[in-house]
Amino acid sequence: MPGAETGVLPPSRREALLTTAAREFAGAGYQRASLNRIIRSCRMSKSSFYHYFDSKEALFDATVLDAAQRLLAALPVPAPADLAGPDFWTRIDELIAGAVRLVGPQDRMLWTLFYLPDAPTGPGSALARLRAGIDGWLAAALAAGRDAGAVRTDLPASLQAAMALAVLQAMDEWSLHQLDALSPDELATLVDAQLQALHRLVGH
Repeated sequence: MPGAETGVLPPSRREALLTTAAREFAGAGYQRASLNRIIRSCRMSKSSFYHYFDSKEALFDATVLDAAQRLLAALPVPAPADLAGPDFWTRIDELIAGAVRLVGPQDRMLWTLFYLPDAPTGPGSALARLRAGIDGWLAAALAAGRDAGAVRTDLPASLQAAMALAVLQAMDEWSLHQLDALSPDELATLVDAQLQALHRLVGH
């Protein structure tokens, strides 16, 4: 079972704790991340920490959800129903290009946490809920594209959604690990190539 927050930290202290935790988890991975190091960096006692979080997993879940909220604030995601119409691909291209442009340290934190190979992903975990939300949004977005005639209909919708998700995740994870080696022009070229690949995969 996932852990839980058991108390309410003052906003400034909570932000400092989650920022410190995000750096630790992203840098060391979930299993190797040191809860003691996080607590010491925030000048908290163990008893104080456990007053607010009942486990390391609870802290990780809170860190992931906080990073997701920050990302959504910087990159508003349209409701799938709003994608229906002749500008379907324009809206999708803008969304993906905008996501790739979020390359600052804080913006990239969620992607790093999302792809940690040893992170807790069991039922009810933050990553499981986040991934379920992404899966649901993508399936609904593709359905809107199919209705608008912008997305091919010769494959079962569930298979099409699974294929698109796998391709987008592969592109996303690869880009995350290559960003520091890419110039702005190379990044722009890469984004365009990725969008064209997505068009070929599911476009009508």
